Amino acid sequence: MGLFSKRTCDLVGMIHLKPLPGSSGWGGDMEWVQSAAMEDAVRLAEGGCDALIVENMGDSPYLKGRVHPETVAAMARVVTEVVKLGLPTGVQVLAGANAEALGVAVASGARFIRVEGFAYGHLADEGWIEACAGELLRDRARLRSEIAIWADVQKKHASHALTADLSLSELAHGHAFCGADVLIATGQRTGGRTRLEDVQSLGEAGLPVVVGSGVDLEDAPVLAKCADALIVGSALKERGDWRRPVELGRVRSLSNSLDAV
Repeated sequence: MGLFSKRTCDLVGMIHLKPLPGSSGWGGDMEWVQSAAMEDAVRLAEGGCDALIVENMGDSPYLKGRVHPETVAAMARVVTEVVKLGLPTGVQVLAGANAEALGVAVASGARFIRVEGFAYGHLADEGWIEACAGELLRDRARLRSEIAIWADVQKKHASHALTADLSLSELAHGHAFCGADVLIATGQRTGGRTRLEDVQSLGEAGLPVVVGSGVDLEDAPVLAKCADALIVGSALKERGDWRRPVELGRVRSLSNSLDAV
């Protein structure tokens, strides 16, 4: 059973936000950002997604481990409206701004956050990302929150050479030991395919496993047999391009493929 529904594996639709206040690409029109996000959110919900996740993808290049207060405020505003659609909603604040993501989730009513650098450090394009489990879980306890931590075990767009002596299964057990609620397996980049054997390795830690990149109509039913949920972004957009709007037909097709699993 999935994390949020009765089918074997849930579909979590990704909402990629336009550049927010505080980013180098900010265009000065928050209403446009909000409108674009809600149009995507409504199509994802209508198409059969079981949950949604909101990410500040348009803010590249990202700051490392933090964002400005105006970015936090903008994300809280958008996520609050997405939550009103009634689907379980998550938050990710790039890059590695996990304390800020928790704050957005608490303020907006979101139910989970996607966290990079939860356990073990890694080298990302923003620089060295430190592990944050100790501080983040203390923050969650201080806020009296039950928001779930969805942790990337090996973050895409990053080098993990310093932990290469540990198997993916061992890394998964380390994340479980540090208190993650859900583990995420990904490919090496946005839209990069996630290997089935990686999903299976993460499952050895005894926590729910989510696929976090590269899912399309072809491999969704295969991955769904081992995963509890699939986070899908690019494959649900026009022409499979994450920068473009969500295409309702693509959402329906992928959701229907999971019903048959």
